[in-house]
Amino acid sequence: MERGWLHGEGFLLCLLLHLLLQGSLLSTGRGDTFAINCSGFEQQGVDPAAFQAAFDRKAFLPVTNYSIPVRVNISFTLSAILEVNVQHQMMTSFLWLNMRWYSPFMRWNPEECGGIRKLSIATENLWLPDIFIKELITVDETLTGLMAYVSSEGKVRYDKPMKVITICSLDIFYFPFDEQNCTFTFNSFIYTVENMVLGMEKKVQEISNISQKLIQSKGEWALLGIHQSTMKTIVGANQYDQLVFHVAIRRKPRLYVINLLVPSSFLVAIDALSFYLPAESENRAPFKMTLLLGYNVFLLMMNDLLPDTGTPLINVYFTLCLSLMVLSLLETIFITYLLHLATTQPPPMPPWLHSLLLHCTSPMKCCPTAPRKGNKDLGLTPTHLPGLKEPVEFVGKVPGPQEAESNGCPGSARICQEDAAQKQHLVSLWIQFSRMMDTLLFRLYLFFMATSIITVIVLWNT
Repeated sequence: MERGWLHGEGFLLCLLLHLLLQGSLLSTGRGDTFAINCSGFEQQGVDPAAFQAAFDRKAFLPVTNYSIPVRVNISFTLSAILEVNVQHQMMTSFLWLNMRWYSPFMRWNPEECGGIRKLSIATENLWLPDIFIKELITVDETLTGLMAYVSSEGKVRYDKPMKVITICSLDIFYFPFDEQNCTFTFNSFIYTVENMVLGMEKKVQEISNISQKLIQSKGEWALLGIHQSTMKTIVGANQYDQLVFHVAIRRKPRLYVINLLVPSSFLVAIDALSFYLPAESENRAPFKMTLLLGYNVFLLMMNDLLPDTGTPLINVYFTLCLSLMVLSLLETIFITYLLHLATTQPPPMPPWLHSLLLHCTSPMKCCPTAPRKGNKDLGLTPTHLPGLKEPVEFVGKVPGPQEAESNGCPGSARICQEDAAQKQHLVSLWIQFSRMMDTLLFRLYLFFMATSIITVIVLWNT
């Protein structure tokens, strides 16, 4: 019994020593079937024939057990945003794609290979993952003759530069303060999740920080950040692994503010200040027409800076500016005609308009207070009115009895005086109405300019 127990103990001890020896050989690479024999590298350099067996396997997945998928870790660095085409909904960018994976056929013992721990090998001799960007609309024009780094542990590092033109859904409503969110979706074209899975080589925050440092001073777009998500897509009965990167970018608005918004605001402000010209002045209407013509020329010259498609908020702003200037010109023409008519044959004022005028010109209302007793209280003498001087003097001055008889008034002098006073009162009412219209339109200008400035400040700072 004791001898049997000793034989059993010896067998277990031998088995344990065998396993330890085998593990030691595997750890040094000597016991690995796929370890590359690189003896003599320290005297004659790297022998390509030593890697030929591994090169012959480049058409197959670098795995020894096909039930275990290859893990490819991906990262990239966005170094430039070259163009964002709003009309075609495309973004052109330049990035460095980094891929890492493990190949059990590319291993060697550094101690037997002259201390070599890393080699650069032409990619045409290696298996490469067929990773592509789903949003890409052009052929991948990767440079030929690129190299990959292979470590003695079998880790392969492959980096390649790419100029990519991708589809991006662009929303330009807030142009030039717009933010866009484009995506880069990396997945395999052939290998399903049973053969290949994708992972992250770096943290997405590190990718975002490096990319922001590279493109912070290039072009008209600024990188806000990069976010990542993992998903799987199903095509028929096959399931593919995907890595989705969301790239948030924002347009730098300074160029458009200086060349579009500031000149437009100046023209609108000058048009608003033209209300300080007297309504009866003959220079007011030509001045507004000149401003309107200049504004149209400005829009034609700056049309190349505006988006070709869509209706951004800045187009609405320009439309409102143009509409206000046209409305101001029409109001000036109407007031000039109205005052000219009031100096010759003042029409009676409708009761509803008279009530509205009294309501608006009463104290503590929206319009400034206007007196109701003739032109003297209005501060506007009859000679300020347009038209001929004689009719103005006739309407603006109440004739005496002798003047009424000399003018050929067949009735009593009192009737002629009342008639003249009534005409003078009508003139004063129409003048008051023109001032009310000017005041309302001027305040509309002020409200529009204040709203525009506040909107620009809010959009720029958010």
